[in-house]
Amino acid sequence: MSSTPGEHAESAHQSQRPVEPTPAEMAAQQGVPARGASHYAKGTAANMIRSMAVIIAIAFALYFISGRTNGEAPDTVDVVGTAQHHAQQSGHPFAYPKGLPDGWAPSTVRYAGASGAMTWNAGYTTPDDAFVSVKQAADPGEEWLAAQTHDGGAAGQLTTDDGREWGKRTADGSAQRSLVLEPKSPDGLTTVVTGSGSWSQLEEFAEHLVPAKVTKASTSPAT
Repeated sequence: MSSTPGEHAESAHQSQRPVEPTPAEMAAQQGVPARGASHYAKGTAANMIRSMAVIIAIAFALYFISGRTNGEAPDTVDVVGTAQHHAQQSGHPFAYPKGLPDGWAPSTVRYAGASGAMTWNAGYTTPDDAFVSVKQAADPGEEWLAAQTHDGGAAGQLTTDDGREWGKRTADGSAQRSLVLEPKSPDGLTTVVTGSGSWSQLEEFAEHLVPAKVTKASTSPAT
């Protein structure tokens, strides 16, 4: 039975229609074994949870390392250099502690007005985290002394190893203790060693105080 011209044309058209190969056929043509999609690529909930856990763990590790690094940063308070600078500028031999035992650390240093007088102030933390500072001013007056000792009342005398006699003062309702050294000359400095440290720590601090060197600026000879 012969086919009609229309049927022949339809059969030829169907035989010429391109057929898209399957993934397995494409892999076979390229010489690569066929395989399905990876387990991770499927984007399962378990994979997402594991990824988030890794990210959180890294973030906590970075935070911990950063915190420890910042907390252990060395102290940069330059008490000696600041004392020498202001001593040279003002002409007063401001005191600073030299040779304190391990555990003492400088925490503050400044030269500024306080209670009507320019005041030198160098503060240190003690080995047990108390605070002790030296404060000095030239002819400051009783108001200044009361402010530096927190209105401390007389509590006896203390003589340091170098023979200096300090007056002891304690503040009512406060842990602040103070040692006061009056100047021997009218142009001398009134010195207060004060803070929350024990009496023995205040005495130790006072015994290590040394004056900054003051040198006179040279002048050019008159012409």
